[in-house]
Amino acid sequence: MEIEFSPQELVNIAKAKRQLLYWSMASMVIFFAAFCSYYLVIHSSGGWLSFNLPSLFYVSTAVLIASSATMYWAQNAIKTNNVTGVKMGLLLTFLLGLVFCFTQIQAWKDLAAGGIFFAGKQSSLSGSILYVITFMHFMHLVAGLIALLFTQIANLRKKYSPEKHLGLTLCGIFWHFLDILWLILFLFLWFFR
Repeated sequence: MEIEFSPQELVNIAKAKRQLLYWSMASMVIFFAAFCSYYLVIHSSGGWLSFNLPSLFYVSTAVLIASSATMYWAQNAIKTNNVTGVKMGLLLTFLLGLVFCFTQIQAWKDLAAGGIFFAGKQSSLSGSILYVITFMHFMHLVAGLIALLFTQIANLRKKYSPEKHLGLTLCGIFWHFLDILWLILFLFLWFFR
């Protein structure tokens, strides 16, 4: 049994869902700003271990930029009721997200092979904070992959139309946010290595 809502109730629900998403994104910005601030404090305190970012970080950055384009494709496809476009856009975004995860894991292996460890006798505080920042973004991206999965399921069940696609819109906002967040973190890590 499906609950019926009035048009005004649907507008209020949509506003509430958007606000919850924006508040959660704001809390993520604060979280990463705190870690980046800590990173800068460590960087300026001396004893900093300089390192080059793994080349796979550059690849993963390009992959996420491409995933924003495919998500944008999905978001625009629903406006013209192009169900196949939505399905393909979401699928490609999901696959690119998986590629990003794979490249991140490989980049961490490259860091370890280069002597930069998260913990242990050979670890440094600068290396550890690098792992924390990138791992926390990785975990948020995994949450984005889960959101993409549920959005794709809703799309396959024909829950979205040109008039009704809040779930797709919110998923897209979150995905683009994760992409922009990674780009900012990547540039931050590149400038302050």
